[in-house]
Amino acid sequence: MIIGIVTAVAASVCYGTGSVLQAVGARRAAREEAAASGGRAGATEHGGPSLASTAKAAVTWEFIVGTVLDFVGFGLGALAARLLPLFLSQTIISANLVITALLSIKLLGLRLKRLEWMSIAVLCSALVLLATAAGPEGGHHAARAFHWWLLGATVVLIAGGSLLVRRMGSSGAIVAGLLSGLGFGGLGVGIRILDGVDPFDLVALVSDPALYAVLVGGIGGMYLHTVALQIGSVNGATAALVVGETVIPGAVGVLWLGDTSKDGLGWLAAAGFLLAVVSAVGVAYFGQEETHTAHTDDNHPEPALHRG
Repeated sequence: MIIGIVTAVAASVCYGTGSVLQAVGARRAAREEAAASGGRAGATEHGGPSLASTAKAAVTWEFIVGTVLDFVGFGLGALAARLLPLFLSQTIISANLVITALLSIKLLGLRLKRLEWMSIAVLCSALVLLATAAGPEGGHHAARAFHWWLLGATVVLIAGGSLLVRRMGSSGAIVAGLLSGLGFGGLGVGIRILDGVDPFDLVALVSDPALYAVLVGGIGGMYLHTVALQIGSVNGATAALVVGETVIPGAVGVLWLGDTSKDGLGWLAAAGFLLAVVSAVGVAYFGQEETHTAHTDDNHPEPALHRG
């Protein structure tokens, strides 16, 4: 249990740091492209970022470093998902919201509102409740049909969600963050039930539909998260991601995979889970409009960051 918690915390730090670095790269690329083309470069007819704009954001050095941290976080998170109940591992990992909020003050020049700080404090308290109440994780096996359902749901979610977000344009940041979180949630469930992991069996692994649900959820979630960072509040988008990657995997773990709390502490686990979700929603809601502080670098002011 202790090793799993430490692993999940490390994954959270990697994800939180990676999100802010990706936001820095995505927004710098958007500003440079807009400045070079009169303010509409890289935007679709609905006001969202084009595929080309998103691709340019992905090759900035900040975004690349952030992506490397995401991969490290992915590996650590995968291990945590095998060692802990999903409602605990995913919630600890989702605490990257705290890391994101703190780093965004320094690197993005954001100034958090009092209600955002209160929501973050509630999230931290919820994590303590969950860690106290969590019992041993359930099994790692599910019916084959469940593996196929997971793959189908993940494909529909990512494909349909990408189309929806592009139609919504600049107003779709929170939706993109939520959908990216659901993609990462599918990834967490897929890792938990993967065949051919213990003991290792390559044939069983590559023939498991859950493996492809992991790939679709990870890649699609990364794309949608990048879009969310380009067009909206980094804290709001990350908080929406937290809700998506926490609620569904937690429910799946309890309902189908046998995750449990300690005897007599089910109420505490439920309270902690509910508080974690509500506090993340609070950060998403209160952080939709970012407030920026003035930064200077070599006597040049940092330009304000705008949505869209």
